[in-house]
Amino acid sequence: MRCLISLILGCCLASATAAPVMIPAAPQLATEGHILLDAVTGTVLVEENADMRLAPASLTKIMTSYVIAAEVEAGRIAMDDQVPVSIKAWKTEGSRMFIREGTTVSVEDLIRGIVIQSGNDASVAMAEYIAGDEATFADIMNQVAQQLGMTRSQFRNATGLPDEAHYTTAKDMSILARALIRDYPSHYQIYQEKYFSYNDIRQPNRNRLLWADDSVDGIKTGHTDAAGYCLVASAQRKDMRLISVVMGATSERSRATESQKLLNYGFRYFESVKLYEALEGLRRVKVWGGMHTSLDVGIESTARLTIPRGSRGDLQAEIILQPVINAPIEQGQVLGELSVRLGDDEVLVRPVVALNGVQAAGWMSSMIDAVHLFFLETFSGDPLEI
Repeated sequence: MRCLISLILGCCLASATAAPVMIPAAPQLATEGHILLDAVTGTVLVEENADMRLAPASLTKIMTSYVIAAEVEAGRIAMDDQVPVSIKAWKTEGSRMFIREGTTVSVEDLIRGIVIQSGNDASVAMAEYIAGDEATFADIMNQVAQQLGMTRSQFRNATGLPDEAHYTTAKDMSILARALIRDYPSHYQIYQEKYFSYNDIRQPNRNRLLWADDSVDGIKTGHTDAAGYCLVASAQRKDMRLISVVMGATSERSRATESQKLLNYGFRYFESVKLYEALEGLRRVKVWGGMHTSLDVGIESTARLTIPRGSRGDLQAEIILQPVINAPIEQGQVLGELSVRLGDDEVLVRPVVALNGVQAAGWMSSMIDAVHLFFLETFSGDPLEI
């Protein structure tokens, strides 16, 4: 036996005359692999070759900066620490911040050199400062990748310079970008800065979308002959944030254009909806044998969904509870589950928990409730209504 409780999702029940939701096919892109997802819910809206192993080029520096942000957050390094510049860092080829061997540079400046100027020299300097050498830092990067669930990535350096054993996927890059935004929002704000000057050299952020779309506030470009042109981008419009990853585009212009296509498609045809707040009372239910006769139930974290725009009225929710809830009950104890469906698809499942505890009643009250419950179960032909 179980108790089913239907929930009304705001004022959005479907009407008999509701028009069908029409979602066109995703745009066809000139890339080796790409993906588009909601940064909050993780819902993938578009993907093509998202699990294909590809060279990341300077997208690697997203992981480099993630590790740096973790070190700052943990207090193991500070933004005003002075980092010595080695000969190796100074001589590192490719895009550069133009730091000089034998000098020291602050962690704060090196972070901007990595994020805005895509400095390979800055990346090596920070890798050596944190881990002693770049190879050890790459081992840290791989450990973090595994913790985040980037199961198809392997890092061999902090820069993204070509190495056959250095690879990732569009999907793994989306996982990393989502983690960066979620875990280190203050650090992520640096990614929207358009210019940075160091050593009297002013360089622009290579992410063209920062100029083309006011809703874009990151993230990172990359390019080598092996990787092609790559861009991880993120944008927020109203209460919805999307992340796009484009890898293996044919030009700097193309990576921006293709990323913009993905973002525009996602915002135009999908929406992010908040269904229930964390610890919101969804229902008051009967408690047997307790010091109190009822308690509130709800979910422990906010419930959000990414759905086709205009389909919110088609959502159907129900709580499936234990048929009899006996005291004692602890706060947070699982008593059932919340299920939300969109058409034939179950789009959300969450445990339903007690929002407050209920102690067991005394012997006499418990006995009275037990007798009452016995007669209800014996003479009722239907499951108990709670």
